[in-house]
Amino acid sequence: MTYEQAMAELQEIVNGLENEVIGMDELSEKMKRATELLQHCKKKLHKTKEELNKLSGEEQQ
Repeated sequence: MTYEQAMAELQEIVNGLENEVIGMDELSEKMKRATELLQHCKKKLHKTKEELNKLSGEEQQ
Protein backbone atom coordinates (compact mmCIF):
# COMPACT_ATOMS: atom_id res chain seq x y z
CA MET A 1 0.00 0.00 0.00
CA THR A 2 1.33 3.42 -0.90
CA TYR A 3 1.40 6.39 1.44
CA GLU A 4 -1.22 8.10 -0.71
CA GLN A 5 -3.55 5.09 -0.56
CA ALA A 6 -3.24 4.91 3.22
CA MET A 7 -3.94 8.62 3.56
CA ALA A 8 -6.97 8.35 1.29
CA GLU A 9 -8.37 5.51 3.39
CA LEU A 10 -7.71 7.49 6.56
CA GLN A 11 -9.55 10.44 5.05
CA GLU A 12 -12.52 8.18 4.26
CA ILE A 13 -12.61 7.06 7.89
CA VAL A 14 -12.44 10.65 9.14
CA ASN A 15 -15.18 11.71 6.75
CA GLY A 16 -17.34 8.82 7.92
CA LEU A 17 -16.85 9.87 11.54
CA GLU A 18 -17.53 13.54 10.83
CA ASN A 19 -20.66 12.77 8.82
CA GLU A 20 -21.82 10.17 11.34
CA VAL A 21 -21.91 7.51 8.60
CA ILE A 22 -19.96 5.07 10.75
CA GLY A 23 -22.17 3.42 13.31
CA MET A 24 -21.24 2.38 16.81
CA ASP A 25 -20.83 -1.24 15.72
CA GLU A 26 -18.21 -0.24 13.16
CA LEU A 27 -16.43 2.35 15.29
CA SER A 28 -13.99 0.00 17.02
CA GLU A 29 -13.08 -1.69 13.73
CA LYS A 30 -12.54 1.63 11.97
CA MET A 31 -10.42 3.02 14.80
CA LYS A 32 -8.24 -0.10 14.74
CA ARG A 33 -7.82 0.27 10.98
CA ALA A 34 -7.01 3.97 11.36
CA THR A 35 -4.29 3.11 13.87
CA GLU A 36 -2.80 0.57 11.47
CA LEU A 37 -2.86 3.11 8.65
CA LEU A 38 -1.21 5.77 10.80
CA GLN A 39 1.58 3.37 11.74
CA HIS A 40 2.07 2.52 8.07
CA CYS A 41 2.29 6.21 7.13
CA LYS A 42 4.73 6.95 9.96
CA LYS A 43 6.99 4.12 8.79
CA LYS A 44 6.89 5.41 5.21
CA LEU A 45 7.71 8.94 6.33
CA HIS A 46 10.56 7.75 8.55
CA LYS A 47 12.02 5.64 5.75
CA THR A 48 11.79 8.54 3.30
CA LYS A 49 13.43 10.89 5.79
CA GLU A 50 16.31 8.44 6.29
CA GLU A 51 16.78 8.08 2.53
CA LEU A 52 16.78 11.86 2.06
CA ASN A 53 19.28 12.31 4.88
CA LYS A 54 21.50 9.66 3.33
CA LEU A 55 21.32 11.31 -0.09
CA SER A 56 21.95 14.71 1.44
CA GLY A 57 25.00 13.37 3.25
CA GLU A 58 26.35 11.80 0.05
CA GLU A 59 25.98 15.10 -1.83
CA GLN A 60 28.03 16.94 0.80
CA GLN A 61 30.99 14.62 0.36
